[in-house]
Amino acid sequence: MLSRLRSDIQCILDRDPAARSSWEVITCYPGLHALILHRRAHWCWQHGLKWLGRFISHIARFLTGIEIHPGARIGERVFFDHAMGVVVGETAEIGDGCTIYQGVTLGGTALYKGAKRHPTLGRNVVVGAGAQVLGGFTVGDGAKVGSNAVVTKPVPAGATAVGNPARIIQADLDVKREEVASKMGFSAYGVTQNDDPLSQALRGLIDNASGQDHQIALLWKAIETLQASQTANCVPADAARQEHFQADRLNELVGR
Repeated sequence: MLSRLRSDIQCILDRDPAARSSWEVITCYPGLHALILHRRAHWCWQHGLKWLGRFISHIARFLTGIEIHPGARIGERVFFDHAMGVVVGETAEIGDGCTIYQGVTLGGTALYKGAKRHPTLGRNVVVGAGAQVLGGFTVGDGAKVGSNAVVTKPVPAGATAVGNPARIIQADLDVKREEVASKMGFSAYGVTQNDDPLSQALRGLIDNASGQDHQIALLWKAIETLQASQTANCVPADAARQEHFQADRLNELVGR
C-alpha cells in the first residue's frame, strides 16, 4: 500500500510543475485524497459492503469535489489534476498513467443494471477539462480527449478526439497528408491547422486529389501492360502516367 502511495505521489510530482514537495502533495492535492478514499470504498464494494462503499465515496465527494463510484476500477499512477467536478461511473475503468482534469464525466447512456455502461480508458490517456466521455466503449492507449469534447464512440489508440460531437483526429493521418501535400508542392497547413472551414476544405481536396491521381496512375500502368502483351502501342504521347497535382490551380480556387 505504501509503495502504491509513493507511486501516486511521484506521478503528481512528475506531471505537475506546481507541486514542490511530497508533503505538499499529501496535504494539498484533493486528487490524491480522492484516490486513497476510493480504494477503501472499492475494497468494501468488492467484499459485499455496498452501502459502506457508497458512504465512503459520498464522504470523498464532500471532501474533494470528486465523485468516483466505488465500483469503478482505477489503475496505478492516475492523476486527477485539480479535478473539481469530476464524475466517474460505476462500470468505468481507468488505465495506468491516465491524467484527468476538472469537470470530466466518465458517464453512461444505458439504463440497464449490470451492463457495461461507462467508458474504459486505456493506459496513458489524457482527458481535458470539461470533457464528457459517455458510453461503454474504449478509449485506446495514449489517446487524448480535448477540453469540452463530447465523446460517444470509441477512440483509437494514439488518436485525439475533439469537438461536440467529437471527431477523431489521427496523428499519423495528418503526418501522411502533409507528406503528400509537400510532394505535390502545396501545404495544407499553410494558413492554419485548426478547425477553420477553409483548412478543412483544403484537407479534403488534397486527400481527394491524391487518391484520384493514384488511381489514374494505376489505370495507365494496367493499360500499358495490356498493350505491351498485345504488341500494340497506341497510348497518346501526352498521356498522364505519373501522379501529379496542380498546386497553382488549387491556390486559384481558394483565392490565394
